[in-house]
Amino acid sequence: MHPRDVLLQDKLGEECGIFGIFDRDGLAVQEITYYGLYALQHRGQESAGIAVADGQTIRHHKARGLVPEVFDEETLDALQGGKIAIGHVRYPTYGDTGLYNAQPLVIKYKKGFLALAHNGNLVNAEVLRNELEEAGAVFQTSVDSEVIANLIARQIDEGLEKAIQKTMSKLKGSYALLLMTEDKLIAVRDPYGMRPLALGRLGHSYVVASESCAFDAVDAEFIRDIKPGEVIIISQDGLKSIQMPVPLKSGLCVFEFIYFARADSTIDGISVYGARKEAGKILAVEHPVDADLVIGVPDSGTTAALGYAEGSGIPFGEGLIKNRYVGRTFIRPSQVMREQGVRIKLNALRKIIKGKRIVMIDDSIVRGTTSKKIVEMLRLAGAREVHIRISSPPVRFPCYFGIDTPTKEHLIGAKYGVEEICRIIGADSLGYLSIDGLLKTVEGSSCDLCLGCFTGEYPIEAEC
Repeated sequence: MHPRDVLLQDKLGEECGIFGIFDRDGLAVQEITYYGLYALQHRGQESAGIAVADGQTIRHHKARGLVPEVFDEETLDALQGGKIAIGHVRYPTYGDTGLYNAQPLVIKYKKGFLALAHNGNLVNAEVLRNELEEAGAVFQTSVDSEVIANLIARQIDEGLEKAIQKTMSKLKGSYALLLMTEDKLIAVRDPYGMRPLALGRLGHSYVVASESCAFDAVDAEFIRDIKPGEVIIISQDGLKSIQMPVPLKSGLCVFEFIYFARADSTIDGISVYGARKEAGKILAVEHPVDADLVIGVPDSGTTAALGYAEGSGIPFGEGLIKNRYVGRTFIRPSQVMREQGVRIKLNALRKIIKGKRIVMIDDSIVRGTTSKKIVEMLRLAGAREVHIRISSPPVRFPCYFGIDTPTKEHLIGAKYGVEEICRIIGADSLGYLSIDGLLKTVEGSSCDLCLGCFTGEYPIEAEC
């Protein structure tokens, strides 16, 4: 197991989170960015970083660990005096976990300084890197974010706006970007809109974040989602929008609504909480069962469980308790520790479970190992029956666009049918939300969705 991995290894890996602010009110941008990143911590726990610009230069601090581990009063004080800041929390899906791969990436080039924070994954990163190295470029990291920075720096003589536009024309994959020069904040969303990115206002200042929940954390007002293919340049003169060409069909990752995003976020016009609750309601119609109690696997299965209970008329209860101080580890766990991982993170409430027919709601089954352990736990707690309901379709294909998905041979949904998966995890019955049902949960979204992990049909052909 890789040192970044957590004890509970049956979920898709999180994405990264980015936050930026352009100050026009005399704010402490480093502190606001700290709290913005804190709200986005669920998107990445491997490392965190903040860079600030003061009109002359860019200073930054980054390290491995969670946001409150990386930053304290002393490190934040050292970043005082900036007018612009960008921050990043990282879950590595490309490149290794060394500190040199932590972001924001800060480079000095002939026109000054450039800082970059990136959420996503380029499927042509290796091709572009090889081309740049053949042309004499030297890379300090193994992340594709440095490829983007190099491309911009090499075309900067035509001006920053033109350099960004030309760079976008060469990139293939998913990216939500925050770029910062000494006096500008630039937000970029890829033409397919695969990763979310939102614009907000704090007084007269502008903020940008992966999710709207970060605006709530800093008392900012949500303005709108940044459109697929849009470049927003924020300076002392105000805000400028440039719309790049986009495909006929966009492709926001549907797992934002199923699992990745915080329930209190709104993405492309859709409430994450509302989508998850509706998924539970539809699941109750598609896969009804005679039972005594509905429970959810905390935290991501809880909202869908509430929806299932409402849709079925079966009472909702808190049958599983989560240890909120477990979530990641930088040690290399032994096999025994891995096997005990579920019990370390979750525990069944025996008084609630005993003698009851349980419907357990979870957001997905990836490898199947965790689901099997939870079923065993519920039976040991005295459950008469355990019926599993999943608020998404079976995950049958890997993701190439910034989600840490196991290879196809490790996806239980790729190897077995529903009845066989039910037998493997030891449940009395198993039901998945249909793709049609899933799409109903996000009706009205301003962005089309990528369903590649369910269908194998991707917006972009993967070069891997």
